[in-house]
Amino acid sequence: MSTKYVVIIQCDIAHKRCSGFACTNAFYNKDGVFKDYDNTVRYISFTCGGCCGKGVAAKLEHFSKKLAKKSNITKDEVVVHLSSCMVTENHHSTRCPHADYIRNIVAKKGYKSVVEGSYISAGATRKREEGIYSKF
Repeated sequence: MSTKYVVIIQCDIAHKRCSGFACTNAFYNKDGVFKDYDNTVRYISFTCGGCCGKGVAAKLEHFSKKLAKKSNITKDEVVVHLSSCMVTENHHSTRCPHADYIRNIVAKKGYKSVVEGSYISAGATRKREEGIYSKF
């Protein structure tokens, strides 16, 4: 099956300082991890709900119900991205200590396709290469 919907889950703490513009912009410009999605793919983002990430279960449940009721898109046609602010070290923080837990919640909710990452800035890439940020 092809991808028809992309969900980006952002860190709730980072979202208090970040609008999500870079991730959204990367999606619409088909940059980086979004390069293979065509222009028919829908997009939505929401936060993990805060530490420990358990709130993502309710958000995914709501999304699943609306998806089933308002579209012909199945969970198999959805790709969930754990945003870069969750899964990499960056200016917001280090890798989320709950990333694997959140990944497991996503899987339990029936979403099989999970990608780590969304937007990576040139500055963060350089800092990883210089050893300032950790690589995961």
